[in-house]
Amino acid sequence: MSSGNMDLVTSVIVGLICCRWAMQQWLEWINRRHVSRSSTRIPAGLEGVMNSATYARSVAYTLAKSRVQQFEIAWDAVVLCVALFSSVLPRGMEWFQSVFGNSTWSMAGYLFTVGLAVAMLGLPWSWHDQFVLEERFGFNNSTQRIWWMDRLKGLLLALLLGYPLIVLLLKLVEWTGPQWWVWGWGTMLVFQLLISVLAPVLILPLFNKLTPLPEGTLRERLLKMAEKTRFRAQNIQVMDGSKRSRHSNAFFTGFGKFRKIVLFDTLVEQLAEPEVEAVLAHEIGHYKRKHIPKMLAFSTASSFAGFWALSVLAKQEWFYRSFGFEVGNIAAALLLFAFLSGLVSFWFSPLMHVWSRKYEYEADAFARAATGGPAPLIEALRKLNRENLSNMNPHPAYSGFYYSHPTLVEREQALAGR
Repeated sequence: MSSGNMDLVTSVIVGLICCRWAMQQWLEWINRRHVSRSSTRIPAGLEGVMNSATYARSVAYTLAKSRVQQFEIAWDAVVLCVALFSSVLPRGMEWFQSVFGNSTWSMAGYLFTVGLAVAMLGLPWSWHDQFVLEERFGFNNSTQRIWWMDRLKGLLLALLLGYPLIVLLLKLVEWTGPQWWVWGWGTMLVFQLLISVLAPVLILPLFNKLTPLPEGTLRERLLKMAEKTRFRAQNIQVMDGSKRSRHSNAFFTGFGKFRKIVLFDTLVEQLAEPEVEAVLAHEIGHYKRKHIPKMLAFSTASSFAGFWALSVLAKQEWFYRSFGFEVGNIAAALLLFAFLSGLVSFWFSPLMHVWSRKYEYEADAFARAATGGPAPLIEALRKLNRENLSNMNPHPAYSGFYYSHPTLVEREQALAGR
């Protein structure tokens, strides 16, 4: 491959990195300006949601997160440039091969090590978010021990599950030849389905304590809602999310007989019973409107396209030479694809969020019908936005790129039929 072609590839990749960085920074800037302009008074449509003091705190929280995000974006761009253009990756692979050999297990170990190194580079930001930013605004309930144990458990799970998966993917290249990417896609699909089934039973309890919702009026109300909407779940459980954060949530997880409804303990504390019921109805709405299988189908199609694109790139000499790797090394192709794919997928996020928000509106409509009106869900959404100090007045462009859910005002208008 000529040096001119290699320079062209380098220029294109640098251009993509710079374009994404510039777009992310611009989005942060316009959102901060948009939020700051309304920091002295509550915007129209939010007057009854929170008082001036709470709104001022939500603005301060939004601006503080954005300032940190600016540095994180720049850091990620620098790390990506260094990884791709400093020769650290190919030299690291050469060293790994000289010490551990060129076996599939060795190459899988190299990929795992690179992934671990990238994760470690992000640890200072995660630590700062938890113990500085979240602490400043009263959300952090975690301790240093809990935080570090979470990272250790995540590492052990990656070793037990992720490393063997990488080995299998590399072995498939040896076993199946040119069609390896189809087998690789199928393997990833099966793995994801297994994790979806087993996570509620084996993985989630490693990080959080789940206890059955105590007997009482709330449990009776929620079980009646599940029965009314013909939603069968193994049980309703409360998760001790408060040991890490004051943020709240609710979800259902698993499939078939492993399906369970999970409520954060903070959610139960913050909402009245009719409001918890409305939140549950919203989650059931996702299930009844078949959003989960639809999203799974899309994810399956996307991963198929991703594996096909990887198989095409893995045949291109320039794909290896431009970054200093030996041509045909599938481990290098996997690594480069992992680093580069985000430069393209970022630009499709607004389309994904349009789809996601459509599903949120449909789930809200289901909850409205199931609870006999919009009032319980509206009040629940208002409380959750207040308690989480959510940015309820984002710039539309920022919301388009980063918000998978509609804003509070948008959801209230839809629920009220406006």
